Amino acid sequence: MSITVNFPAEVRDWIAANLTRGVAPQAIVNEMVSRNSAPELASAMVEAVSASFLYAAPLPGDKLEVGAPPLSYQPDALRVPDGPLIQLGERKVRVLSRLQRPAAVHLANFLSAEECEQLIALAQPRLDRSTVVDPVTGRNVVAGHRSSHGMFFRLGETALIARLEARIAELTGTPVENGEGLQMLHYEEGAESTPHVDYLATGNEANRESIARSGQRMGTLLMYLNDVESGGETVFPQLGWAVTPQRGHALYFEYGNRFGLCDPGSLHASTPLRAGDKWVATKWIRTRRFVARNHG
Repeated sequence: MSITVNFPAEVRDWIAANLTRGVAPQAIVNEMVSRNSAPELASAMVEAVSASFLYAAPLPGDKLEVGAPPLSYQPDALRVPDGPLIQLGERKVRVLSRLQRPAAVHLANFLSAEECEQLIALAQPRLDRSTVVDPVTGRNVVAGHRSSHGMFFRLGETALIARLEARIAELTGTPVENGEGLQMLHYEEGAESTPHVDYLATGNEANRESIARSGQRMGTLLMYLNDVESGGETVFPQLGWAVTPQRGHALYFEYGNRFGLCDPGSLHASTPLRAGDKWVATKWIRTRRFVARNHG
């Protein structure tokens, strides 16, 4: 049996601020109980805000249903066509494996060797220290957890980029304009990225503004541009699944469903590169047309 109670905005925002700066949920519950909140109510409030962060859902409103079933993520069917071979324009792409959750497909022959070499040559002069979205501020910062160098292409910046973006749109069944600019990453020996999700956490204003402009991220396509000598696998720690980078291969996975929730099971990382280097091109896809923060 559930009951509906008031959830004051100042209490919700205080919980959200503490979760964002890394305070453990139980410590927040304990602090609320010490301030005379009922333990069950304090737990329900903290769990509701925690769930909104975990699934990138909107923060709770001014009413809270205590005792209601918890949020859970139900994956939708992958947007990628069925079958062992997928025809994308002039290119026939082979499916190596599919996964139900996160909804994912591993592809061979997505890029030609020449396309891989051209992307690397275009990106190499423009590399800088890689950045990520800081979950506290929502701003792009140089990441301690991603020891790589990278750059972004603008949508349709060259004929090659435009051709690849059209191929990605056909694979994913999404408009080209829903894609963020293609990101290039270069990892050298010892480099890695630690476990993270690609969707935007709703715990900071910058991310909420980005979602309001362009919708949430709903899918990621990783394109491997060279054969890696040792290490550098894309791993999903909660699944025990790893993908070895091979030139021309691609990995596409989705983490947004029709209910507006995101899949924490899409947590992934790149293992340390033990030898050689690794080049990867990444396309993040939004639920709507992507509009950059400084647009206009």
